[in-house]
Amino acid sequence: MSDEKVAPLPSSRAQAKPPEDDRWRKPDTPLARFLGGSPAGVFIRLFFLSIIVGALLLWLDVRPIDIFHGIGRLATRIWNLGFSAIHELGDYLVAGAVIVVPLWLAYRLLVMRRR
Repeated sequence: MSDEKVAPLPSSRAQAKPPEDDRWRKPDTPLARFLGGSPAGVFIRLFFLSIIVGALLLWLDVRPIDIFHGIGRLATRIWNLGFSAIHELGDYLVAGAVIVVPLWLAYRLLVMRRR
Protein backbone atom coordinates (compact mmCIF):
# COMPACT_ATOMS: atom_id res chain seq x y z
CA MET A 1 0.00 0.00 0.00
CA SER A 2 1.04 3.54 -0.59
CA ASP A 3 1.56 6.12 2.07
CA GLU A 4 -0.66 8.66 0.25
CA LYS A 5 -3.11 10.46 2.40
CA VAL A 6 -6.59 10.97 1.09
CA ALA A 7 -7.83 14.53 1.41
CA PRO A 8 -11.11 14.83 3.23
CA LEU A 9 -14.13 15.95 1.27
CA PRO A 10 -14.93 19.61 1.87
CA SER A 11 -18.03 20.18 3.91
CA SER A 12 -20.83 22.26 2.49
CA ARG A 13 -20.26 24.90 5.19
CA ALA A 14 -16.63 25.35 4.27
CA GLN A 15 -17.25 26.02 0.56
CA ALA A 16 -16.35 29.55 -0.44
CA LYS A 17 -18.59 31.63 -2.66
CA PRO A 18 -17.33 32.02 -6.19
CA PRO A 19 -16.25 35.58 -6.99
CA GLU A 20 -18.98 37.66 -8.56
CA ASP A 21 -18.63 38.42 -12.23
CA ASP A 22 -18.69 42.20 -12.74
CA ARG A 23 -20.09 41.85 -16.27
CA TRP A 24 -23.50 40.84 -14.91
CA ARG A 25 -23.64 43.44 -12.17
CA LYS A 26 -26.55 45.86 -12.45
CA PRO A 27 -25.70 49.43 -13.45
CA ASP A 28 -25.28 51.81 -10.53
CA THR A 29 -26.30 55.23 -11.85
CA PRO A 30 -29.71 56.23 -13.21
CA LEU A 31 -28.11 57.06 -16.57
CA ALA A 32 -26.46 53.64 -16.74
CA ARG A 33 -29.75 51.98 -15.79
CA PHE A 34 -31.54 53.94 -18.51
CA LEU A 35 -28.94 53.10 -21.16
CA GLY A 36 -28.57 49.46 -20.10
CA GLY A 37 -24.89 49.71 -19.27
CA SER A 38 -22.10 52.20 -18.96
CA PRO A 39 -22.42 55.12 -21.39
CA ALA A 40 -19.05 54.35 -23.00
CA GLY A 41 -19.93 50.67 -23.48
CA VAL A 42 -23.32 51.50 -24.95
CA PHE A 43 -21.72 54.09 -27.27
CA ILE A 44 -19.20 51.55 -28.55
CA ARG A 45 -21.87 48.90 -29.14
CA LEU A 46 -24.12 51.38 -30.96
CA PHE A 47 -21.18 52.65 -33.01
CA PHE A 48 -20.25 49.22 -34.35
CA LEU A 49 -23.86 48.15 -34.82
CA SER A 50 -24.54 51.34 -36.79
CA ILE A 51 -21.57 50.65 -39.06
CA ILE A 52 -22.78 47.10 -39.75
CA VAL A 53 -26.41 48.10 -40.39
CA GLY A 54 -25.32 51.10 -42.49
CA ALA A 55 -23.07 48.92 -44.64
CA LEU A 56 -25.91 46.45 -45.16
CA LEU A 57 -28.37 49.21 -46.11
CA LEU A 58 -25.95 50.84 -48.55
CA TRP A 59 -25.19 47.42 -50.04
CA LEU A 60 -28.95 47.06 -50.60
CA ASP A 61 -28.93 50.59 -52.12
CA VAL A 62 -31.18 52.02 -49.40
CA ARG A 63 -30.24 55.59 -48.53
CA PRO A 64 -31.20 57.32 -45.25
CA ILE A 65 -33.22 59.95 -47.13
CA ASP A 66 -35.24 57.12 -48.74
CA ILE A 67 -36.15 55.87 -45.28
CA PHE A 68 -37.34 59.33 -44.20
CA HIS A 69 -39.33 59.78 -47.42
CA GLY A 70 -40.92 56.36 -46.89
CA ILE A 71 -41.92 57.28 -43.34
CA GLY A 72 -43.43 60.52 -44.66
CA ARG A 73 -45.39 58.69 -47.36
CA LEU A 74 -46.62 56.17 -44.77
CA ALA A 75 -47.82 58.97 -42.48
CA THR A 76 -49.59 60.66 -45.41
CA ARG A 77 -51.32 57.42 -46.40
CA ILE A 78 -52.47 56.77 -42.84
CA TRP A 79 -53.70 60.37 -42.60
CA ASN A 80 -55.62 60.04 -45.89
CA LEU A 81 -57.05 56.66 -44.87
CA GLY A 82 -58.31 58.20 -41.65
CA PHE A 83 -60.08 61.06 -43.39
CA SER A 84 -61.44 58.88 -46.17
CA ALA A 85 -62.82 56.58 -43.47
CA ILE A 86 -64.48 59.57 -41.79
CA HIS A 87 -65.86 60.66 -45.19
CA GLU A 88 -67.21 57.16 -45.79
CA LEU A 89 -68.73 57.12 -42.30
CA GLY A 90 -70.40 60.43 -43.11
CA ASP A 91 -71.87 58.91 -46.30
CA TYR A 92 -73.31 56.03 -44.27
CA LEU A 93 -74.69 58.47 -41.71
CA VAL A 94 -76.48 60.60 -44.31
CA ALA A 95 -77.84 57.57 -46.20
CA GLY A 96 -79.20 56.07 -42.99
CA ALA A 97 -80.53 59.37 -41.69
CA VAL A 98 -82.60 59.84 -44.86
CA ILE A 99 -84.63 56.80 -43.78
CA VAL A 100 -84.33 56.83 -39.97
CA VAL A 101 -85.09 60.47 -39.19
CA PRO A 102 -88.41 60.67 -41.12
CA LEU A 103 -89.53 57.35 -39.60
CA TRP A 104 -88.56 58.55 -36.10
CA LEU A 105 -90.34 61.86 -36.66
CA ALA A 106 -93.50 60.07 -37.88
CA TYR A 107 -93.39 57.75 -34.86
CA ARG A 108 -93.00 60.68 -32.43
CA LEU A 109 -95.93 62.51 -34.07
CA LEU A 110 -98.14 59.41 -33.80
CA VAL A 111 -97.22 58.93 -30.12
CA MET A 112 -97.96 62.58 -29.31
CA ARG A 113 -101.29 62.40 -31.15
CA ARG A 114 -102.42 59.46 -28.99
CA ARG A 115 -101.88 61.45 -25.80
